[in-house]
Amino acid sequence: MARSTLQQLVNDVGSVDSLGIELRVAKYATRSIKKEAKRFALRLAVSMVDLTTLEGKDTPGKVASLCHKALRPHDLPDIPATAAVCVYPAMVKHARAALGTNAAVKIASVATAFPSGQAPIKTRLAEVRAAVADGADEIDMVINRGAFLCGELNLVRDEISAVLEACGEATLKVILETSELETYDNIRAASFLAMRLLRPGDFIKTSTGKTSNNATLGNNQVMLEAIRDHFFATGTEIAMKPAGGIRTAKQAIAFLIAVKETLGDGWLNNRRYRFGASALLNDLVRQLAKEATGNYQAPWQFSEAAGGY
Repeated sequence: MARSTLQQLVNDVGSVDSLGIELRVAKYATRSIKKEAKRFALRLAVSMVDLTTLEGKDTPGKVASLCHKALRPHDLPDIPATAAVCVYPAMVKHARAALGTNAAVKIASVATAFPSGQAPIKTRLAEVRAAVADGADEIDMVINRGAFLCGELNLVRDEISAVLEACGEATLKVILETSELETYDNIRAASFLAMRLLRPGDFIKTSTGKTSNNATLGNNQVMLEAIRDHFFATGTEIAMKPAGGIRTAKQAIAFLIAVKETLGDGWLNNRRYRFGASALLNDLVRQLAKEATGNYQAPWQFSEAAGGY
């Protein structure tokens, strides 16, 4: 009976043409952009990065270094700050101390027993409230994938609503963990389930970055099309964050092409699109340095990625 509830949601929002998705995203990687258009895309991608460290060995000093890198990724004057830093709840207060109260870089925190989500709801909500109280501007929550796949959709809805309330004015990003949802139909259905509860400017997000198959162009495309269809139906502008496995500037540009061709220029900013990443920033900056000087600098000339995504 519960499984049929999930199928009803799939029927309601429409199924996905999997072959069509794969054919479409295959073309994104073949697009060639050069010169000023490429420099624009690289700078834009930098400004969309949620620079992330999610390791058990994170320390206040490491988080402070991450914040300084987010504010100034490179000495080149036209490279912008990243959109945010993303840390565990216990590290939020240290990020806030490093960034101050009016920094352009937001503080995002994974919460709700990230990455599994397997903790009592009271514990998960307490973690959200604590992160917000310590200065988090954004909360990245994980949905209960087991409940979703079993068709217990009301439970999933109730938990998202409770987290949204606990966020207060903080932006909410709902992580679907696409690799565990099994099908494109389920990814689209989970996207709509979340979006129907969210406020304009809240996000749906592909992954925790802790599973084997995270942000693919296919998963990203399914979610972008869900955002487009939801916007056409309701006028509500939901944002998007792919996370996990995006490591090169070439990959990032392909994702930006997907955004432009699916949602248009209105989503080509860091209020509506983000990359959850750590290694990506270094390659973006390296490519920008090459565009400025004509030569590639050695990778060791850039600081090491923080780790986590």
